Amino acid sequence: MFRFAQRVSVLFAGLVLTLAVTSCAKKAEESAPPPASTGVVTVTGLEMGRAVGGDKRVTEKTEEFKPNDTIYASVVTSGTSANSTLKARWTFQDGQVVEESEQAIAPTGDAATEFHISKPDGWPAGKYRVEVFLDGSPTQAKDFTVK
Repeated sequence: MFRFAQRVSVLFAGLVLTLAVTSCAKKAEESAPPPASTGVVTVTGLEMGRAVGGDKRVTEKTEEFKPNDTIYASVVTSGTSANSTLKARWTFQDGQVVEESEQAIAPTGDAATEFHISKPDGWPAGKYRVEVFLDGSPTQAKDFTVK
């Protein structure tokens, strides 16, 4: 009977020790800082207008432009990336590419990137489109008109 009591005591002590170690490990996990970002950035918005501010966000929103306007597109992103590329492709209603440009970005949170087109002798009246690509993949597009 004495051996049985010893075995039960040893088993009980082992169970208590296991529970204590598991509890401490969980507390350490809970207090550990969150893991670093995996470098994911997404396009969350596309704004069109006649002017942008210092934060590269559109300040005079519109989707109807005059022939001599500079046309701005502000691409809003969220997330982090050490090295991503945004591209804006501007096309006329017949599909002809008017302009295409890229910018390298390395955001560390919410950010805006500005693209613009202008034509000193004026844009022909009609329908246009701007498409935005992030690292080669299409993300957002907006149609606009020149009147």
